[in-house]
Amino acid sequence: MKRIKDGKRRFINLKKEVRLLLLVSIISAVSLWMSCRSDGPGPSKRTGTEPKVKPGVEVFLEKHLDLVRGKKVGLVTNPSGVNSRLHSTAWLFKNNSAINLVALYGPEHGVRGEAQAGEYVPFYYDEKFQLPVFSLYGQSFKPAPDMLNNIDELMRTFDTQSAGKIPEEKMIKEIDVMVFDLQDIGTRVYTYVATMALAMESCAEQGLDFIVLDRPNPIGGEILEGAVLKYPEFSSFVGLYPIPLRHGLTIGELARLFNDNFLSKKARLTVIPMEGWNRDEWFDQTGLPWVMPSPNMPTLETATVYPGQVYLEGTNISEGRGTTRPFELFGAPWIDGWDLTQKLNSLNLAGVIFREAWFTPTFSKYQGERCGGCQLHVIDREAFRPFLTSLWIIKTIRGMYPDKFEFHVDYFDKIMGNSDIRLALESGQSPEQIDRELQADLKQFDKLRQRYLLY
Repeated sequence: MKRIKDGKRRFINLKKEVRLLLLVSIISAVSLWMSCRSDGPGPSKRTGTEPKVKPGVEVFLEKHLDLVRGKKVGLVTNPSGVNSRLHSTAWLFKNNSAINLVALYGPEHGVRGEAQAGEYVPFYYDEKFQLPVFSLYGQSFKPAPDMLNNIDELMRTFDTQSAGKIPEEKMIKEIDVMVFDLQDIGTRVYTYVATMALAMESCAEQGLDFIVLDRPNPIGGEILEGAVLKYPEFSSFVGLYPIPLRHGLTIGELARLFNDNFLSKKARLTVIPMEGWNRDEWFDQTGLPWVMPSPNMPTLETATVYPGQVYLEGTNISEGRGTTRPFELFGAPWIDGWDLTQKLNSLNLAGVIFREAWFTPTFSKYQGERCGGCQLHVIDREAFRPFLTSLWIIKTIRGMYPDKFEFHVDYFDKIMGNSDIRLALESGQSPEQIDRELQADLKQFDKLRQRYLLY
């Protein structure tokens, strides 16, 4: 009898243990599900290691909402304006009770980032956000007063199609502060830099606050390359101010430098720094997800070669637009890719090798035509120098095909920031000699930029 009672007792205890284990399992499962829920539309919260770097938008939302509380806010952004969980800055602002977001402003490629390079971006009303979206790459590159001061009226009257890309006296809804959140790629000709400078200038003229939410320079903040733009002779939308092609600054540091040295009237500027970024770090060392800043900047590899390969835009060589590897692929219908590859690899340029490649662009130069050329493969990005490499590419192709190669003179010089380098190439000067002659200007610029470094 005692054995039976002991058996019953053990059975009851076992049932209790099973129930307890089942309850713990359910609680754990629910907890895991809750931890993976998204705090906004789009991707879920991270369950692994948090990113090393906290971008400016996250620092701003955590610590600096007092800068916009009770004010009407305009936001310059595009798909690259996201937090570390890929929630857009526009969505985060729109759904934050402390922020009164009244208008969006789009750079080249637009707020949604779908427009191709150079494509006209119109004004429109966004049904998703219930906000007017003003184009800073349409009629105006620079926000005009009405973009800032009388938005409701402008929404009813503004015609984006009739006047071309001319700044109008009709472009910001009455706002009190403009916030800028875009991912730059560390190269002077990338037009977001000019958009920021012109927006700062417009806000300074209208007496508005301007806030920059800082982001990493994806190709690091130590190396300077290329010519310092000759100012003001070669000032344009692809290079407003006298900075090198590869400037080694974040977008926030550039804002500080521009405000002190080049704007006709100083803006009431606030830069919200990142947390955790070091100057020697590339984007893939931050832990942050890469979002294409523009349609032809799909990867960090693209950004790595861009400070040199962008010069091909000023020639009749395809820079690979219209392919899946823009700026890494380059060529033309009249180039023998095998011969070019052999010649370029024989130069033993630092950090890079070349592979014969054939491609047919779907748009841009040589659309629908089969091109011979190369793909540029960076094997050591610390040693690789895109400026010097691309000068050698131009010199080599020009030497192989003197009757075919052409400079698009005006545009090449605008990108380069002077006419001296084109003339030096035409005279047969070596890329190494050209590069050496630029070093004094780079050192002088480096001294200037030291005052504006945040990291």
